[in-house]
Amino acid sequence: MTSDHPVLYSFRRCPYAIRARLAIACSGLPVELREVVLKDKPAAMLQASPKATVPVLVLSASAEKKARVIDESRDIMRWALRQSDPDNWLCRDNPDLLWQAEGLIQENDFVFKQHLDRYKYFERHPNHPQNYYREQCEVTLIKLERLLQQHNFLTGDHCSLADIAIFPFIRQFAHVDRDWFYAAPYPCLQRWLDHHLQSQLFIGVMKKYPQWKEGAEAQLFP
Repeated sequence: MTSDHPVLYSFRRCPYAIRARLAIACSGLPVELREVVLKDKPAAMLQASPKATVPVLVLSASAEKKARVIDESRDIMRWALRQSDPDNWLCRDNPDLLWQAEGLIQENDFVFKQHLDRYKYFERHPNHPQNYYREQCEVTLIKLERLLQQHNFLTGDHCSLADIAIFPFIRQFAHVDRDWFYAAPYPCLQRWLDHHLQSQLFIGVMKKYPQWKEGAEAQLFP
């Protein structure tokens, strides 16, 4: 069975999918969530987005237009928040803050994430020891720590798109070696991470869903 809502293909633990779900949950826009098992990706998702990565959002087709597909998590976040942004994550009253947020997200996605993958899966990258990749990650951690020394969130005392887009990746980094992370000299970053981990919004988007199969009953989210 299917619903008339947009369809979100997601994987619970993927940081890209987490941030997409966070934005959708904040917006309050209902979607049909289809939980994907990465080793058994559904044909419908692959047909919608041949890149075969989550998240993928499929917007309902109209009589005039075919279904629109959004398969970049940042674009899914913007799609949701441009329709409904009750917490002003897009900093509509301050374009400079949004510009700063976009720069931080860019560094996270194209610099930090590469080092994070090598730190987490260092066995696949034997050119350097794990500590080397962690030190590369720390270049970004130091920058975030300094920002959080100045205010409660990355771009000010108000949570913004940057916090929500980056938080799942810092969570992933911390999980590689929690003892090291919480003993490291990043008290502001640790506080910030714990704040997001303990939020009802995050707890809500981490609800477990069964693997979606063709013909299954629609699961609405949030």
